[in-house]
Amino acid sequence: MLLAIDAGNTNVVFALVADGGGAREIKARWRIATDPRRTADEYAVWLNQLLQLEGYTRDDVDAVIISTVVPRALHNLEVLSQKYFRTDALIAGRAPIEWGVSIDVDEPASLGADRAVNTIAAHALHPGDLIVIDFGTATTLDLSDYSGAYKGGIIAPGINLSLDALVMAAAKLPRIAIEAPATGSVIGRNTVDQMNIGIYWGYIAMIEGLVARMKAEVGRPVKVVATGGLATLFEQHTRVFDAIEPDLTIQGLAIMYERAHITA
Repeated sequence: MLLAIDAGNTNVVFALVADGGGAREIKARWRIATDPRRTADEYAVWLNQLLQLEGYTRDDVDAVIISTVVPRALHNLEVLSQKYFRTDALIAGRAPIEWGVSIDVDEPASLGADRAVNTIAAHALHPGDLIVIDFGTATTLDLSDYSGAYKGGIIAPGINLSLDALVMAAAKLPRIAIEAPATGSVIGRNTVDQMNIGIYWGYIAMIEGLVARMKAEVGRPVKVVATGGLATLFEQHTRVFDAIEPDLTIQGLAIMYERAHITA
């Protein structure tokens, strides 16, 4: 089986993927806080226990692929693969698994690996022009055309980052959970409700507005694919999403591995 590792700014996601005739079934997934100082040995102790809880062992893993936007975390993940899974990890975007799609922007090398991998997965799953919205540490909106070429996008502060900044800058504001407001009213009657409305409805308004502007600029029908844990939270109060793919990055890594395996 394939161990796909997505190292983001906030969390590192590990997923065990079985290739069932191209179905790319995710057997298990785990996440741990991103810490570039975490050693391969620490990862191994943690991961070994989780594998056993799911009925697997390290011997069940015969390939590893890594995508990271945290360069300092990469070395220890590569050592993890070599020392504990006895295989050299494939690195998304690096030979022999380059992106395989056109990165049609001014500075292709600056594109985050997760955004390129999401583009690859979304294009494999959905035809046509696409906007991929990823709700992570940052919220990104990425446009790809019908050929799968990455054409550019938008980076905005993630909703948790926005809330953290608000609470840190205003001494009297409490820390709140991000959730859909209990009523449809956008006029809060107390501080917590007002913060919840501002964060939740404000974020929906931002996403809807940005998507509308991107669609108008493209001038063709565009499908919107959302990923990230908060996508389902917003889904109930907006029609901007055409599809939600919770495991888009992991699916993209599995697709890239398959392509490299076929051409090897």
